[in-house]
Amino acid sequence: MGMGAEGGAKPGPDGYFLRAERITKVYSDGTVAVRDVTLELRPGEIVGLLGENGAGKTTLTKVLSGLLPPTRGRVVSPRGPVRFASPREALDFGIGMVHQHFALVGTFTAVENVALSHERPLTPLKLDATRAKLEALMAESGLKVPLDVPVEKLAVGEQQRVEILKVLSQDVDLLILDEPTSVLTPLEVDELFKLLRRLRDEGKAIVLITHKLREVGAITDRVVVLRKGAVVGDVSTAAVTREELAQLMVGKAVGTRAERAVELSTDEIPAHGSHGHSERGPGVLHVEGLSVAGTTKPIAVHDLTFDVYGGEIFGIAGVEGNGQTELVEALTGLRPALKGTATIHGKNILGLDPRQIYKLGVAHIPEDRWVLGLVLPFTLAENAILGVHRWDQFRGPLSVLRWGKINAHVRALMERFEIQATGPNAPAKSLSGGNQQKLIVGRELAKDPAIVIASQPTRGLDVGAAQYIRDTLVEMRDRGRAILLVSADLDEVLALSDRVAIMYEGRFMAVARPEELDREKIGMLMGGVGVKG
Repeated sequence: MGMGAEGGAKPGPDGYFLRAERITKVYSDGTVAVRDVTLELRPGEIVGLLGENGAGKTTLTKVLSGLLPPTRGRVVSPRGPVRFASPREALDFGIGMVHQHFALVGTFTAVENVALSHERPLTPLKLDATRAKLEALMAESGLKVPLDVPVEKLAVGEQQRVEILKVLSQDVDLLILDEPTSVLTPLEVDELFKLLRRLRDEGKAIVLITHKLREVGAITDRVVVLRKGAVVGDVSTAAVTREELAQLMVGKAVGTRAERAVELSTDEIPAHGSHGHSERGPGVLHVEGLSVAGTTKPIAVHDLTFDVYGGEIFGIAGVEGNGQTELVEALTGLRPALKGTATIHGKNILGLDPRQIYKLGVAHIPEDRWVLGLVLPFTLAENAILGVHRWDQFRGPLSVLRWGKINAHVRALMERFEIQATGPNAPAKSLSGGNQQKLIVGRELAKDPAIVIASQPTRGLDVGAAQYIRDTLVEMRDRGRAILLVSADLDEVLALSDRVAIMYEGRFMAVARPEELDREKIGMLMGGVGVKG
């Protein structure tokens, strides 16, 4: 029997803090998520944990942090085997995890959520002490969040910062971070990495799950790669290249049309036009003087004016929470505008509902695939016709759905967009994140749109799935479509865009071609550094 959380944990004479020994996790449906994994985590070391979506990274870290029991194998500390009955026991033992999918109470503020994570039985919440600790952590880490706004009203990026601060506020010996930088500015990433290095130098053990291979080289000491639930590599970071890591992750060399990928540093990104892109086409989207109210701000978008042309990718870079969500919602009929105009091929779209806007040739890849993109309990077939189920090809007499035609349509999407699923009747929730995103992209592009509004299209995807989505957007651009790309990933925006706008507090601080922009200045503008007014 395991010893639970009693006594906490410190490194033993063998030098490790925690060791997973031959861990296997089999879910109730027979899925083997983790296969015979042995992993040692040592004090004073940052370990990068890599792998495609579905490779077993999150399952393994959930076993380590007390969220899941292993089917076979054991977790061992220097004092003996441990088996946690809950994440609270793991936290008391000294293990904290920042989850990719947030564990926050939506109606609570940041202060209340963090105070709740410190709660002990029969002990009142210490809100004042928590606030003081958060303010100190924000100053130290550079991660800023509104402390007194319900987190459900915060942008996804702000919620992620709350999660990071929540775990940093705990006195943990092992810190596990699942995609912590996906919505941070370069300046915030630098500040976070400085903090992680300091924690490492203080003797903490740190596990970083990321798909950004450039970050792996910048911050980790060792890299462990999972593929299909098994360890296929455990190497010193200094002894391996990004290309070798990508090949370990997917089992083959990764090289595609859109070489300007997120894992490349900006000095490796080819110049504009490297895809053989010709001159841009006519204007598709025209926005003038657009202002939009925010969820937590009276005005989230301030007097924006811009155009998106056929045959170009117009990228918007910035930290989430600076008006990008409200802008996209206004352009897709999900949020009213305060003033201004927005037209598609000269036809007004403000005040129209989403179905009317889609009929004008707009496709929308939403930032949150689980909330706005899919109905998870629905099948692939049902999700594939959301918004287009009224098309004549899918309706028979008396508006009865023609499932034969629908299933044929889904199989064509599965083949064209390489969606891995058992068939049209598989529930969307059974797909990996990458395949869920491919389903959304396939559904939207099947509309043959004039403009694609893509918001955070590769968030949380592995290198292969993310590259596929990027290639697809480039292909649509090369076919003359207009692409409005909104991404908190600066490398992605610079890699794919023909023109880039830097957005801060609802305004465009600069609009230019990628090769005309200085990366350091971009990072400053994204964080509001040096911005007048």
